[in-house]
Amino acid sequence: MVNEFVNYRRNMFVIGLTGGIGTGKGEVARVLSELGAEIIEADEVAHETYRPGTSGWQQIVDEFGERVLTSTGTVDRNKLGAIVFGDKKALRRLNTIVHPLTRSLIEQRLKQLREFGAHTVVVEVPLLVEAVRKDVRWTSLIDEIWATDAEEANVVERVRRRSGLDAEATKARVQSQVPSEERLAQADVVIGNNGTLADLKRSVRRLWADRVKPKRKQQSQV
Repeated sequence: MVNEFVNYRRNMFVIGLTGGIGTGKGEVARVLSELGAEIIEADEVAHETYRPGTSGWQQIVDEFGERVLTSTGTVDRNKLGAIVFGDKKALRRLNTIVHPLTRSLIEQRLKQLREFGAHTVVVEVPLLVEAVRKDVRWTSLIDEIWATDAEEANVVERVRRRSGLDAEATKARVQSQVPSEERLAQADVVIGNNGTLADLKRSVRRLWADRVKPKRKQQSQV
């Protein structure tokens, strides 16, 4: 199955974009989109697994009960979040439901993009390294892992401004993630983001010229 998929997406370059909170992966994805890449956001895809009538919806209701539903029968992510983010076992149970379904939907999207002739696709997955560690089949979906990184002080300040949390709460949220060293050790490309937005954009454009354009040239010759 893995080899079949790899052959199916031949000539399409797939980047797995990951990075901790506040490191700029969303901005990197926007620049790559401007340069011509198709973007798949794993978080948005994951939300599709919650839709009423789907297998994911039914599994969530079976696992957590109707207390996580709104009056119209949709999954209330705030109610569900209140349950799982205070309970590691409950969070693992939810991830066991959602992650495989999300991966399957992403694989379907990649096949569709291949049919439409897409040359470069970015799959933005905040927890990509964690997902690969738990399910090696993720590696069959991507060609390279690109990881954004920034110094903790910069990350804390960005997240604090964005979330409105105080510095202590923000730092706790940042430090609750997988250590950046573990994420970066799995990356093919590390994108440092400790300067200005203009600096980050220049770095991404340089990577596009150095790593993506040669792939596109190879694709055109096949």
